[in-house]
This record gives sequence, structure tokens and C-alpha cells, in this order.
Amino acid sequence: MSKPILINKTLKNFNKKINVEGDKSLSIRFALLASQAIGKSRAFNLLKSEDVLSTLNCLKKLGVKIEWNKKHKFCEIHGNGLNSFVYKDNLILNGNNSGTCVRLLTSLLINSPKKIKIIGDNSLSKRDMKRIIDPLKEFGATFYPRNKNTLPIYIKGSTYLTPINYLEIKGSSQCKSSVMLAALLTPGETYIKCKPSRNHTELLFKYLKIPIKIKKIKNFDIIKIKGKQNFKSFNYNIPSDISSSAFFIVLTLLSKGSKLILKKVGVNKSRTGVINILNKMGAKIVLKNKKNYKGEKIADIHVKSSKSLKSINCPNKFNSSAIDEFLIIFLAAAKAKGISYFRNLEELNKKESKRLNWGSKILNMIGVKNKLTINHGIKIWGQPNLKLNKNYEIKNYLKDHRVMAMSTIAALTLGGKWKIHNPESIKTSFPSFFKIIQKDLGGKINR
Repeated sequence: MSKPILINKTLKNFNKKINVEGDKSLSIRFALLASQAIGKSRAFNLLKSEDVLSTLNCLKKLGVKIEWNKKHKFCEIHGNGLNSFVYKDNLILNGNNSGTCVRLLTSLLINSPKKIKIIGDNSLSKRDMKRIIDPLKEFGATFYPRNKNTLPIYIKGSTYLTPINYLEIKGSSQCKSSVMLAALLTPGETYIKCKPSRNHTELLFKYLKIPIKIKKIKNFDIIKIKGKQNFKSFNYNIPSDISSSAFFIVLTLLSKGSKLILKKVGVNKSRTGVINILNKMGAKIVLKNKKNYKGEKIADIHVKSSKSLKSINCPNKFNSSAIDEFLIIFLAAAKAKGISYFRNLEELNKKESKRLNWGSKILNMIGVKNKLTINHGIKIWGQPNLKLNKNYEIKNYLKDHRVMAMSTIAALTLGGKWKIHNPESIKTSFPSFFKIIQKDLGGKINR
């Protein structure tokens, strides 16, 4: 266990340009699809976080050759097509803290002739896997022990996979993508009706010319995938992660006299809820140098400090596209004028920690009145002149990287003396987080 960090000074004003690391969702999806392609695929700016490295380690255990080219800074994955994993006896795959790794990789094991054990860390072992177990059983896979819905679990595949009709009503891209990847291995056409969520998998399928049809109807997407169609290897330049960028966007908004440009960030519409919400609160976040890269939108994000954020009655339509950013949005709401309302955020409490509860707990700790509501929401009474001068300690939060990052941004913008335990948790998604704060922005962080 590493030593806690100590922060007792707010950031001075800054005017900088920064590069945030590669998008985690796209990095994991690249690795999984590259393992199923025919030939050598290369990813530039692949995120080297613990979640991505866990995915690569699992693929290596399944016989996939993976190489890092340090000179040219790319990761190369050698794929041998669909159904090319090598299944050894007594195989154990460890997703560590990554729900995306486990939920998506498991779907590529539904034709395994051998029983495979899937494990994770304490946090991941508490998370619900029923949401992918149920559809994967319909394809033909078997899970052990029966009726167990958390890790560790065992999966054994089938040689008689059948396509399914799947209804997804949570707005979960992990559930949707799990079924989409399983459909690749399955003869026939799989039909998915799902609530809109981040669509990286759909865009990658289109780019790779995997047979996919997408139709949008009221409140749902209809996706049809024709399985058992091999596809060629590909190269991919991963854009910067908007979820990681969100912490620096709010850091800038809450820091006096500051400006920041975040370069080449993925601004897929299914991920930009945080920008929409903050702009509705009076921020002036502008996207410049917009480009289309293999279906994904990329832009430089320009943000400057805000003198007066206002409260928001947050529309539910932004929930899915901001689900990983709500903790830092709550911090912005704590400094806004008026009362902010957020609703229908039950998915927040099904993440690495109960994030909705932790958001409320941290707001209480810093003296911001808030109330959790019966509709899985939160009501926040903002304090535009909020300044802290007491001692604050963050611990026992299941090493949730977003709880840790939210607390760090609060310390750097609101004042007070902060002691934040388990700072290594940020390596799950954003290994250069502290480096950017200290070297690029001049923040003072002590061990």
C-alpha cells in the first residue's frame, strides 16, 4: 500500500496546453478486436493503465502475441481470426479492477471447449455480472457455480452457439458490447434492442466492415450483427480520454484566472454529456480543430475559469453520456449558484464503488448541503463562495480512481488540508494524472 498524498495549497492560475492519455474504452476495445482480426494490428497512444494492461495480460494467457515497440511508440497485436484463442487446462483470467475487461472478454470465451476461471480484485468481485451472464447463457455458454452472479466464476463455451434477441434497458455500453462481441463468434444474425449508450463498439464494427446494421427508433437503438465473418487487422491512433479530461476541465473552471487547452480528445457524442452539462451551468467550453477519425470525433477542448457557475436541473438525456463524470460534475455543482438536481443515477452505485453515495459523503465532508433522493438522484445546494480551511481525509473508498481524482481536484481548488489514501488507484485509468498536475500545472502534492 502506498503512502497517502497530502495537499494543502490550491493551484495558482495557469494558461497551459496538455495531452491526456489514450481513451480507456477504445484501448480495451482495440485490444479485444485486434485479437480476433487476421494479421498484425497496431495501436498508437494505447493507454497503459492497469485496466488495459489487465486486458492485454488476459489475451496473452489465451495465446495472443502482443509486442510493444518503444521506438515508434505503438502496441502490436497478432490476431489469427475468430475462434483463435488457445485454451489451456486450468486457465485463470484476472481482470483485476476492470469491469470492461471482464464483461467484454468473457463474451469472446463462449466457444471455449474448456472451463475457464475468471477472477478480479475485491472491488470487481462485488460488481454484478448477471447482466452479461444471462445473455451469454442464451448464446450457449455455461457458467459455474450456477446462479452465482459475482466473481469468481467459471465459463465453459459451446460448439453449438445460436444467435439471440437481446433487450438492454440500462443504457450500459458494457452489456451491449458484450453481446456484440459474442455475436461475432455466432452463426446467424443477432438482434439487439438497447437504450442509447457510448457507441465505440458500433463505430469500430463499421470501420472494420463487420456486417452490422443500426437503426434508431424512439428511445432505443436497433442493432443487427451477422456473425462468423472474419475481418482484417487494422491500425488505430487512440484519441485522448474525455473521462480523464473532465477532471482538468472542472479544475480549470474552479481555478481563478486560468485557461487550458486539452489536445486531441475523443468527443464522441455518446461521451460528451459532461461538456453539455457544464455549459448549461454557465461554463464556456469550446471544441476547436474538430476532426473525424475512423468514425470517432476528435477535437481540442478549450476551457477557462468561470466566475459564476449556475445550478442545473439536469436532463436525464445526459445521464448515459456523462455516467463516468458525475462525481466531478457534483463538485462543480457545489460551487454553483442555486440548487442542482440530478436524477436516475442508479448505475453510479454499480461502479467500482457506490459513487452516488460517495459523492454525497464528500459534499457533506466539505460542508455542502445535499440530499440523496428516492429516484436514485441527488440534490445539491451550491455555495459560489465556498472556501475550505479544515482538515479532510479520504479513505476506505474501495480504491475507486474517480473518487480519488474528485478529491484531488477539490483539494486543489477549494483549499483546506487534505490527506488522500491509496493514490495509486488512479493507475486504473490515468497513470499520468499526478504528473500533469505537478509538472504541467505546477500543483504541490506531497507524500
